Amino acid sequence: MLSPTLLASEPPHAGGRPALQRVAVVINGAAGSVGPGAQGLVERIMGERGLEPLVLAPEPGEVEAAVREAAAAAPDLLVILAGDGTARLAAEICGASGPLIAPLPGGTLNMLPRALYGDAPWREVLAAVLDHGVERPVCGGRVGGHAFYVAAILGSPALWGHAREAVRAGRFAEALRRMGYALRRAFHGEIHYRLDRRRRGEAEALILISPAISKAMRDEGALEAAVLEVSSAQEVFRLAFHGLVSDWRHDPGVTVTPCQQGRAWARRSIPAILDGEVRRLGRGVEFAFEPCAFRALAPPPVLAEPAS
Repeated sequence: MLSPTLLASEPPHAGGRPALQRVAVVINGAAGSVGPGAQGLVERIMGERGLEPLVLAPEPGEVEAAVREAAAAAPDLLVILAGDGTARLAAEICGASGPLIAPLPGGTLNMLPRALYGDAPWREVLAAVLDHGVERPVCGGRVGGHAFYVAAILGSPALWGHAREAVRAGRFAEALRRMGYALRRAFHGEIHYRLDRRRRGEAEALILISPAISKAMRDEGALEAAVLEVSSAQEVFRLAFHGLVSDWRHDPGVTVTPCQQGRAWARRSIPAILDGEVRRLGRGVEFAFEPCAFRALAPPPVLAEPAS
C-alpha cells in the first residue's frame, strides 16, 4: 500500500489530476532496485495507459546528462527510476516551476521515493501514480547551495556514509579504512551552528529534517533541526540502537528545535549526507527551508495510509 508520508501535511487543495501527454523516463539499470527488463516493463505499463514516453537508459557515467536532457524536453511528467542521488538531482533541476517528478524506488535507500510513496515496489508505484496521481507540492531545504528533500546530516557522523558506500561496492578494505577515519574524526564537537539567529552552539552533528516527514513538526513550515551531542563510541552505539528500535528523538543525546534558516561552520570542510548521498561541503554553509521545492506526481491523500 502506498503511504506518501512526505505529503501528509499538505492541504486538500494542493493539486488535481494533471493532463499527461508528454512523459520522459530516465532509467539507471545499474541502480540497486531497478532489476532486469525495466525499460520494457516501463514502456508496457505506460502503453497500457495510452502513453508513449521518451525513455533514456544511459550508462552509469551519463545519468546526470540524461536527466538534464529529459528535463530540457519539457515533459508534463519526468519519471526517474534510479538511486537516491539521481532522484534528488531531478527534483533540484526541475524545481517548483519545472515538470512534475515521479521518483520511483530504484536505488538502495530510496529515501525520497519512500517518503513520497511508502515501501511499495517501483512497478506498483508507477501504475498507481499514472492511474490516480495528483500534483503535490513538496517542501525541502537547501544547504550550502545543495537541495535536500528528506534530511541532511552535517558533521562527522556523515563520514560513515563513505564506509557504507564502500561496503555496497564490495570494497571492504576501503570500508574498514573509512570507518577508522570516521571514528578518529568523531567526538570533537566540530560543528558550530546558529539557528534562526537566536540559538547557537557546538555539536557532534546537526541533522536538518523536512517538516513533512518529521514526527515532531508535521504541521510546521520550518525545518526540524536535531542537534546530536555525543562524546563516546558507547553513545554512538546507543543512538544507533534507538534509531533502529524507537524514535531516536527521545535519546538524551539529541535535542530538537524548529528552524527556518541558519548557519553551520567548522575548522575543516564539513562532511554531509543529503537524502542518502555523501557530499563534502565548505567550512561554512548556510541553510534554509523551502516551502515548495518541487512538484511531485503522487497519490491523493485518500489513498495514503497515515504515517506511523
